[in-house]
Amino acid sequence: MSSVLTNFSTWKQFLSDKVEHAKEMGMTEETIANLAYEIGSFLDEKVDPKNEQERVLKQLWDVGDESEKKTIANLMIKLVQHS
Repeated sequence: MSSVLTNFSTWKQFLSDKVEHAKEMGMTEETIANLAYEIGSFLDEKVDPKNEQERVLKQLWDVGDESEKKTIANLMIKLVQHS
């Protein structure tokens, strides 16, 4: 996982692939959003940011309440779907 996190473009492509795979498996948008939130929480607790973009996301995550963190997770999904 750490090699995926080294470059933000690589991370976005990795996330995009996983979102697409989840859709192909029949997961709902809500389920995907909940998983994105859980992944964000895991990354916040266990992974040091590897680049400037990840540091900004971590800072936003750290100051956000639960609702705002869910919004960040949803926006990351939207970002990778439109890249």
